[in-house]
Amino acid sequence: MDPSTGNWDSYWYKHTLNPETEKKKTHSYSLKIDSVSDGGQYWCRAGRGKPVYYTQYSDALWVNVTESPKAVVTVRPDERVFRGETVTLRCDIKWGGDTEWTYRWEIEGTNNQYKNTVSRTSTQELNISSVDLSHRGKYSCTGQIHTQSSQRSDAVTLTVSAEAQASVRVSPQPWLTEGESVTLTCEVSGSSKGWTFSWFRDHDHLSDSSRGAGGSYTLSPAALQHTGVYTCRAERGRPAYYTHNSSSHTLWITGVSASVSLVINPSRSQHFSSDSLSLSCEDQSNSAGWTVRRYTDKDTQTCAKQTGSGCVMDSLSTSDTGVYWCESESGEKRHPRNITVHDGEVILESSVDPVIEGETLTLHCLHRSTNSPILSADFYKDGSLIQNQRTGEMSITTVSKSHEGFYYCKTERGQSLHSWISVRVSRSGQISVLKILSSLLAASPYLLATVVLLYKCYRERGKTS
Repeated sequence: MDPSTGNWDSYWYKHTLNPETEKKKTHSYSLKIDSVSDGGQYWCRAGRGKPVYYTQYSDALWVNVTESPKAVVTVRPDERVFRGETVTLRCDIKWGGDTEWTYRWEIEGTNNQYKNTVSRTSTQELNISSVDLSHRGKYSCTGQIHTQSSQRSDAVTLTVSAEAQASVRVSPQPWLTEGESVTLTCEVSGSSKGWTFSWFRDHDHLSDSSRGAGGSYTLSPAALQHTGVYTCRAERGRPAYYTHNSSSHTLWITGVSASVSLVINPSRSQHFSSDSLSLSCEDQSNSAGWTVRRYTDKDTQTCAKQTGSGCVMDSLSTSDTGVYWCESESGEKRHPRNITVHDGEVILESSVDPVIEGETLTLHCLHRSTNSPILSADFYKDGSLIQNQRTGEMSITTVSKSHEGFYYCKTERGQSLHSWISVRVSRSGQISVLKILSSLLAASPYLLATVVLLYKCYRERGKTS
């Protein structure tokens, strides 16, 4: 409006569901843009006098407001790092086109000069060559281009711990017979991202450590030469940061011997504390040459009450839990078996020997007071419920390799410990084929003659060629 024509007031409008009106004495209107909702269609008109005389509305003006981009902080190699590692924090802003942002970093939770240094930096990547405990804190960043600022990123918490330590665990057990499978897993406590692993046996680096990709090293099938002391080490980053070597784990693979066996009475892998247990080594050729030995969480030792090739324990305790085997005078070790002693009220009765593929696996849930199956028992495999039985007994009629795993039972009186059920592949199929072939040849002389002639022709052809 031309101010010379009178004293006009300005009335401002915004296009919304409920149009907003604001009266101003001046002809300018200022507002702070806080969000996308501040954008829209604006117009005005003027008025004077009482009653108010209004002019026509002005043309509308569009104010377009777009959402400010949000910064995002990423951390390499991980938000959980160890003292001495190299850490890189990067600030990224998703925005169309090639734009040159400047960056500002902020830290909460530190009280040293590094905080002030970081808050003034304008680099997109923040590199810490050797992180220490003073670098712990919450890191966030913002970006700015000309007068446009990004939204502040969510804070990323950088946790710095003391030197990393690797550890090894073995599944299902460190004592096994050649032909079985075992997996060693290397883990870094408190962190899981970006690690690669190296494995050592008897302090020698294993050239096939690539088999341990992802931290697992599997021996399938295990052989006698795999016996040894295993350790692992983890590394990540460039330059590489190495953990300390893990504590050692002894893996013991014994040979298959049909003539030597460890006889356990009662014949099961779990036993109640205070019960008695007898073990003996039986060798078809020389039973006097074998001794019962055991490995517990303390050390390796000969059975306390050794009588010839036998061993008797009158009152078991949980410290008797371990691996028992037969050892010859020359140091050969045969037939290792796990024995578990439980001081609870319930145990799982299962065979100490591997189940042969195709046979029936039977498990019982026993109670301490009666030493007999408990009614209404739940049976679990690898932590999952597989059967609920009112007889205290569970059976799998035709066992396969897929049934291998950790089993336990649970009743209203308590829960048993876990027992590893191993399934041995049967060779009966091959034997059956040989029996069938022998029967056919015996029943048909003509077939036998044909096989002999074909074999002679094959031999003659081999000589002429």
